[in-house]
Amino acid sequence: MDLATAERLVGPEGAAALELAAAQPDPASLAAATVVRKAHDPELAAAALGQVALRRKAVTKFGSEAGALFLTADGLEQASRPMVSQWRAEQFVERGAERVVDLGCGIGADAMAMARTGLEVVAVELDPVTAVLARANLEPLGVDVRCADATSVAGELLTPGVGVFCDPARRTGQGRTWQVDAFRPPYDFVTGLLPGRVGCLKFGPGMPYALIPGDADTTWISAGGDLVEASVWSGGTDQRAALLLPDGDQLRALPGSAQVGPPGGHLLEPDPAVIRAGAVDTVAARLSAQRLDPQIAYLTSDRRVTTPYGTGFEILEQLPCNEKALRAWVREHQVGTLEIKKRGIDLDPATLRKRLKPAGPNAATLVITPTVDGATVLVVRRLT
Repeated sequence: MDLATAERLVGPEGAAALELAAAQPDPASLAAATVVRKAHDPELAAAALGQVALRRKAVTKFGSEAGALFLTADGLEQASRPMVSQWRAEQFVERGAERVVDLGCGIGADAMAMARTGLEVVAVELDPVTAVLARANLEPLGVDVRCADATSVAGELLTPGVGVFCDPARRTGQGRTWQVDAFRPPYDFVTGLLPGRVGCLKFGPGMPYALIPGDADTTWISAGGDLVEASVWSGGTDQRAALLLPDGDQLRALPGSAQVGPPGGHLLEPDPAVIRAGAVDTVAARLSAQRLDPQIAYLTSDRRVTTPYGTGFEILEQLPCNEKALRAWVREHQVGTLEIKKRGIDLDPATLRKRLKPAGPNAATLVITPTVDGATVLVVRRLT
């Protein structure tokens, strides 16, 4: 979509095209294109149909609000989930910010949450088409949207006392990257935004630890059990924490190493945010649990443990890590639905499942993991 078409799409002419496109059962179909092109030129018709398709896809992230948003494919993929945006906005307020500059706002998901929380927001977007769409999303909330290069306007906008948020693009022609010279805005510029102000940087959850600034704190965020981002905040001392949304449980990683022991009666698989934050041993200390292996995140205990920071399982049986033995067990127990979980073992669960030839009315979950006594297979039952 070019700039002229984007400007038409967010105006009255676009509203009519969007209404007609939204009435089509399949906006990607030839039939839908034929209907919309009868009323509108091909460029606007294609833009409206594409927008409707994106809005329907966006329902899983934005719910009912998706139907009123203007989106791009990249913007939808990179946009924060609403519960994460809301948490971040509340953090800015708690840390004393009143005005925040969003450098690289994309379609405006985080800026929307900040504005709704009562913050004064200026949003900056480099891409002209995305800026037009962001303006349509944000101006009704009083957000000032500017189409500009973040590196050229930061000095003007980030006056003393103004907070900053930045979600740098981390894509190349080959996909996502952690090559810092490919970040836009550049990595050194982004990390240089934090000192001396309330600031937050959003990175992917797989951010290498070596890239985290030493004068910042990082929170890995799990939303509904999905690890979604690393949120780096100014004014810290390299503290690391896990946050579980929507409930808001937060766990800071503390020094100390858990003991290592053989499988007990129960198994705990920590939430992925807990693992990335390096807080597995902290959970172990809270629950008086042990690791199965020093380098593996699975915890074990003789008693049932309940915690928001992980999923609990009852260990029903322990089997040798041997394909022939596992195939015999699956056949004997008439297991047709087989879940295989693994850590620290070089195998493909999907390939192994096929080789075990599950068939029958029963279901089972196998956990393949190193232990102090070597690799083993645990037959487990998920606790509710």
